[in-house]
Amino acid sequence: MNDLILLMEKLNIDGAEEKTETLERYMEDVLRWNEKVNLTAITDREEFVQKHLIDSLLCAETLEFTASSSICDVGTGGGFPGVPLAVCYPDKDFVLMDSLAKRIRIVQQICDGLGIENARAVHGRAEDLARLDEYRDGFDLCVSRAVASMSVLCEYCLPFVKPGGHFIAYKGADCESEIGDAREAIRILGGEVPEIRKLAHLGHSLVVIKKICPTPDAYPRKAGTPARKPL
Repeated sequence: MNDLILLMEKLNIDGAEEKTETLERYMEDVLRWNEKVNLTAITDREEFVQKHLIDSLLCAETLEFTASSSICDVGTGGGFPGVPLAVCYPDKDFVLMDSLAKRIRIVQQICDGLGIENARAVHGRAEDLARLDEYRDGFDLCVSRAVASMSVLCEYCLPFVKPGGHFIAYKGADCESEIGDAREAIRILGGEVPEIRKLAHLGHSLVVIKKICPTPDAYPRKAGTPARKPL
């Protein structure tokens, strides 16, 4: 866990050792539940630390994250990147969204057990949740590590973001062509030209999109349509 502590110190996170202990307990709980419910394909602890815990915190280096107080994590799966961010930044509020009810109940149960009070797990498909007044245009920032094309992710995520807020997608190093293919979708959904920020860690990139105007009422389309017929 030394690499995790070093990253926290680099990010000037207070109480790095205590927060590392909380994240280690979260990891152990996820792996314990993973024997019954599929929360992660990564079961090696060192790999878990690198690919889930450290990876999740990479967006914390951005000004867009620093300036945000309300954050949603779409397609959180086992709680990533939302839970590590919530542990390290207790002054920010997080809503973790996932379409699998059993998975999201476990994430909430683990958070409750560890006293992570600023993370709330919500069950539902992004296409449906983005239609609710409680969530639409409701967040300063949306983050997602979900596996989907950029145009599909934008239809899932941009409706949650307030105009003036941002969407940050975790992508691989070679994402330029995918981003190029999504430019028209981003424009339709109210986003600005995306910025790709290369990261050294595991060859990742962060794709940062500013939302400059409200998403039209027609989007997101009904559940399943964005994945079947990307914009």
